[in-house]
This record gives sequence, C-alpha cells and structure tokens, in this order.
Amino acid sequence: MRFAFIAKHRHIWPVSWLCEVLDVSRSGFHAWLNRPLSDRALLDAKLVAAIDTSFKASDRTYGAGRVWHDVLEEGLICGLHRIERLMRQNAWKARPKRRGKPGDDGERSIIADNILDRDFEADRPNQKWLADFTYIWTAQGWLYVAVVLDLFSRRVVGWSMKAERDATLVMDALMMAVWRRGKVDALLHITRTRDRNTPASSFSACWPTMASLVP
Repeated sequence: MRFAFIAKHRHIWPVSWLCEVLDVSRSGFHAWLNRPLSDRALLDAKLVAAIDTSFKASDRTYGAGRVWHDVLEEGLICGLHRIERLMRQNAWKARPKRRGKPGDDGERSIIADNILDRDFEADRPNQKWLADFTYIWTAQGWLYVAVVLDLFSRRVVGWSMKAERDATLVMDALMMAVWRRGKVDALLHITRTRDRNTPASSFSACWPTMASLVP
C-alpha cells in the first residue's frame, strides 16, 4: 500500500521525500515498480476499466450492485465485495437519485394588493425590485436560490443560496440588495408566488424603514 501511494503521488512530491516519510527504501520502491504485475493486479485493471464504463454510462448513478451485474455481463468473474473495494479506491460514489420536486407545505402569508399591476418598467434605479426564488438539483440534494432584480437595469442586485427553504433565504437576498445599492428614497419591493402571477407580498418602503433592517 505504501509503494502504491508513492507511485500515485510521485508526480507531486519527490520519490526520495515520500520514501523517507513512509519509512521505505528507494531501492525497494523501484524494485516493486519494475516487478511484473500479478494476476490479481491484472484482473483489477480490467475490472477498473469495466467499472468505469458502466459507471459513466449510468451518468454516475449506479452503485456497486448494478455495476457488478454489468461487469458480469462483460464476462469478468468477480465478487461484489471486489467491485465495492475498487469503486471505493477510485472514489466512485453513486449520485443520489433525483427525487420529485420539493413540496410546498409552508404557511401562506396575507396576499397584499397588486401595487405593481404588471408595470415592469422603471424610470430610475432602485425604484422597483422584483424578487423570486427557485430550486436547483445538485449531487447533494436540492439547493434553493433567491434573487432580487432591479427592473430598471434588469440586473440581479441581491441573491442568496441555502439548502433549506425558509424566511432567511429571501431576507438575505434582500439585505444584500440593500447593502449593494445603498440609500434609496422610495422603493417598491414585490415577490411572487410559485403557482400563479399573484403577488405574495408587496410594499412601499422608505429608506429609514429599510435601513432599520440592516445591522
């Protein structure tokens, strides 16, 4: 195992330094390196190639069990534990399956009057901000992203990302927008629900009110 570690990392650190740290001789390492591969090592190399093909063909979603069946279909005889060992050594880990869209079981706030009334034009910056959030599937699960858009420039002026969907997700995005844009005289901030174009909350806010939210 120590010789294998040296062979894998010798392009990063000098062989002499690795041998000294791992308490092995350089002559012993070079003798191991030039030694013909054993039958077990040769079969491992074939298995690794077959595992790589099966794993990538599944878009990295197959675990050891399914990969093992693919390897057996290729005519390579081995046990499941060997496949598990080789996948672990090569850091091949199946991605979690994409589940259905996250449910929306939160409490509904009071729907405010539609002050914006689909008027998406603004005469100056910091006059109308539109906020919304979405979710993105990642290898580690759902990631929630909230953004605040200035309707004058159509630029994102605030955003935040979290693994949980809660009030701080949208508040952090709003606070970033306030911090980046600085003092404003008057502002209309509006968010929308996910299922229809009905405003979930809208309010006109003067700067003193907004400033009181910033630490």
